[in-house]
This record gives sequence, C-alpha cells and structure tokens, in this order.
Amino acid sequence: MTLTIWLSLFTVCLLGAMSPGPSLAMVAKHSLAGGRNNGLATAWAHASGIALYALITLVGLAALLHQSPLLFRGITYVGAMYLAYLGFNALRSKGGIAARLEAGERMSVWQSAREGFFISLTSPKIMLFFIALFSQFISASSEMSSKAIIVVTPWLVDGLWYTLITFVLSSSLFLEKLRAKAKWIDRLSGLLLMALALKVFIGF
Repeated sequence: MTLTIWLSLFTVCLLGAMSPGPSLAMVAKHSLAGGRNNGLATAWAHASGIALYALITLVGLAALLHQSPLLFRGITYVGAMYLAYLGFNALRSKGGIAARLEAGERMSVWQSAREGFFISLTSPKIMLFFIALFSQFISASSEMSSKAIIVVTPWLVDGLWYTLITFVLSSSLFLEKLRAKAKWIDRLSGLLLMALALKVFIGF
C-alpha cells in the first residue's frame, strides 16, 4: 500500500469517526455517568467493533451485502431498531446519565465496553460507511501487510478519536457542569438516536 492510498484511508476513517452519531452519544453517556475509565472502555471496545467490521469487509461481506439488497436491508433494520430502543430509553432517562447519577449507581467497565462494542456493530451509519467508502480500499490489499494496515488503521483512528472525546468530557473543567445537565443530555442523545433510526426506516 502506497503512502498516498494510506493517507486517503486515514482521512476517510477520521472523517467517519468525527461525524456525530450514536457512537458519540454512547461514549459521552459512559464518560459522564461512569467516569474516564468507563469512557475509555467504551471508546476502545467501539474501536474493536470497527476493526471487526474492517476485517469482515476485507473478507467479502461488503460485496455480499451489495449483491443481496434484502439481506442488507434486514441487517440495517435490526440496527435501526436497536438505535430506536436506546433512544427511547435515553428519552425516559432509563439507564442514562441522569438515572445513574441520581441513584448513585456505578456503571461497570465491562458494561461500558459491551455497549460500545454493540453500538459499533449495529449502527446502520457505520455499516453504510464500510460498504460505500471503506470497501474501495480493499483492492489495495493484495499483500498481507496491506490487509493488516486496512484493519489496524480504522481501529487506531476510532479509538484515539474517542479517547480524546473521553478525556475532554471527563476533565474537571467540564464534568460537573455537564453532569448538572444530565437530563438534557439524555434527552438530546435520545432524540438523536431516534432521529437516526427514523432516517434509516424512511431511507429504505
């Protein structure tokens, strides 16, 4: 893989990570409700889901889904329903930042990691990203080293981006102010998740 192709891959991955969506809402939720360790667990579990997507795209899932619109639609709908479920709970603050802070309930690092991993696997936005944009780099992956780069690059970019988000949200400068607005953050993230789910259903 040439440096030019890798820079293009890096840029696409960075833009994908930086675009707002359910992943950002999930990292924010765990960073604010559980603290920095929970946010980091969410970030790197999410990145591991991204790496898994990169791997299965590499071995042909993107081509399979492209050739089978019905299968692609079914997987996308399942992901949209998961987003709607998360959004509905966030709107009610059930399991969200506000509910956990009020109850004094600590969120385990394992739970944060689990939710971070599953949000990356079930987000239609991420699925579309890999099929529409990421799959174009597969042609540059004939060598084993190139294949490794194609999997490791999105993992590192995604993990480091959300690590930065976690450190910002869990810093003493912002943490208490953001926690004071926990209910509004829950409602905003809930609306975002519900809107993304609705967009998927309307788009198909």
